[in-house]
Amino acid sequence: MSLLQIAEPNQSTQPHQHRFGIGIDLGTTRSLVAVVRSGKSQVLEADTNTDTLLPSVVYYPSSGTPLVGSEALAHLSDDPKNTIISAKRFMGRSQSDIKFSHPYELSGEADAMPAFVTAQGDVSPVEVSARILAALKQRAISALPQDSIEGAVITVPAYFDEAQRQATKDAAEAAGIKVLRLLNEPTAAAVAYGLDKSNKETSQQKDSDQAQSYYLIYDLGGGTFDVSILKLTDGVFEVLATGGNSALGGDDIDRLLTNWLIKQLDIAPSDVSLHDKSVLAQQAKSYKQALTDVEQVNIDIVVNEQSFQGLLSREDLLKIADPVSRRTLSVCEQVLRDAKLTTQDLDEVILVGGSTRMPAVQQVVTEFFAKQPLCSLNPDEVVALGAAQTAHQLVNGDSNNNLLLLDVTPLSLGLETMGGLVEVLIARNTPIPVKKRQVFTTYQDGQTGMVIHVVQGERETVDNCRSLGRFELYGIPPMKAGFGRIEVTFSIDANGQLTVSAQETTTGTESQIEIKPAYGLSDEQKEQLLIAGFQHAEEDKNTRSLIETKVEVERELLALKSALVDFSALLTAGEQQRLTTEMEQMQVAISSNNLTVIDAQKAKLKPSSDAFAARIMDQSVKTSMAGTSAQDW
Repeated sequence: MSLLQIAEPNQSTQPHQHRFGIGIDLGTTRSLVAVVRSGKSQVLEADTNTDTLLPSVVYYPSSGTPLVGSEALAHLSDDPKNTIISAKRFMGRSQSDIKFSHPYELSGEADAMPAFVTAQGDVSPVEVSARILAALKQRAISALPQDSIEGAVITVPAYFDEAQRQATKDAAEAAGIKVLRLLNEPTAAAVAYGLDKSNKETSQQKDSDQAQSYYLIYDLGGGTFDVSILKLTDGVFEVLATGGNSALGGDDIDRLLTNWLIKQLDIAPSDVSLHDKSVLAQQAKSYKQALTDVEQVNIDIVVNEQSFQGLLSREDLLKIADPVSRRTLSVCEQVLRDAKLTTQDLDEVILVGGSTRMPAVQQVVTEFFAKQPLCSLNPDEVVALGAAQTAHQLVNGDSNNNLLLLDVTPLSLGLETMGGLVEVLIARNTPIPVKKRQVFTTYQDGQTGMVIHVVQGERETVDNCRSLGRFELYGIPPMKAGFGRIEVTFSIDANGQLTVSAQETTTGTESQIEIKPAYGLSDEQKEQLLIAGFQHAEEDKNTRSLIETKVEVERELLALKSALVDFSALLTAGEQQRLTTEMEQMQVAISSNNLTVIDAQKAKLKPSSDAFAARIMDQSVKTSMAGTSAQDW
């Protein structure tokens, strides 16, 4: 029997509604679920009032049902190989991409998402995440009226690519959860803070034409890091730029601190057993958390029968965590450049994620941005609360909240054109959902099919970008090169799911693909795609210019060869010989890969080519006009 909800006056316009959308923060280290009830968003607790923040841990014993949460975490030190933590780091990534340290034995192909080898057999990261999501779903079912849950908004790092997002949706489906939307974690935090209300207050103080506010969301969780810059204008919330690292977080600080503790004993990390490392890691985390409230803590560790006692201060932790801090600030700098802003342009810096509780992190952020960051809401809960508010709007159509969310796609998306060039249809940091169309044509005479190759990246050539998928379009009517019309459409929905379709416009023949890569990008690949795009900008510009020129002249040569077959009678023998010779010289120039040489030969060929084209046109006009008089026109 469900309880009747009682709301105070003006607290809710729908105090007794029984349609709920839940918000789920599927975190690397901890997860939680929230809901909006009686107009207020709140985190749902477990029946035992423990594990409000559910540890994202699943334990697979040799027999019996797998354990989730604190019960699973209790087995980490004695059975680390069967206690799966940070499964989110493995979601949608290939085995060859996983270069960070972990205690697990992995199975599967190098170019596919791996499985954990456990006492109960091979278990994929999707299955582990599904167990965690199922536990959160059960928590919601216990707290809400029967059959009242319409679906869930699940948050993901803003930098998750298509494969990682799809893996998250697969995990939700396996847990029996209807996904209303995948929401970027920084966006959820902005919703929780009610930045639209802050924007309205700011608008009253600023000129109406300048009523814009800029916010930077600094989200450092247990295993992922995200930065997003948001612009709010008259209730429209737009993500200007986003960046991050899907394998960087508080876990890395724990590892740095664990290695520091080992060094205090003058023991090589390779000489420490897996069991002792797990115990040390838990101690390191407890010391790190304790330094949130005190200036220093006493440490007492035992490794390989050697003991060490001493002090660990906040200043020590600041130095130990410096490699992680510097990497996060590097991402902040890049995102600011992408948004064409400086630190002075920001109205607020908002801290999200459990790792931002650390005074060391808060100090680094404060110094870098020269302003005190905003962290009034619980950083562990803020993402789930924002997801719950979004779910409530989607399920109940909340007309009183006119906040419009505009997320962005993190990397450019395009397709391969002749010469191995990339034609970008959706540029990096384009707001989503989005749909872009572009018309392409055939390259050869009589061409009846076309391969559509979808790529992702910031370089000008396909070889330097990442392939997302291919599909084929057949049924193109045979015609002269350049006369076919193929309309290609790139569409990204609110969940970041990419669909590519191609249609031949005269017949309506169509083909499409939903991009679901077998694995996602590693953090190194993501950084390389972005950094390489900047480092090789001038080189890529020259390469593109060369390839485009070669493709252009090759198409002209094909057209000339076709025209010589059909209209050779329009040229004298000498003219044919001269044109043929110049075409052969053009082919040699193309082989040189020298743009200057190609341009020079192109200029030499142009008079003969233009004269031939003019004669063909004249004959076509005479043929079409034959048998008519001026009076007919």
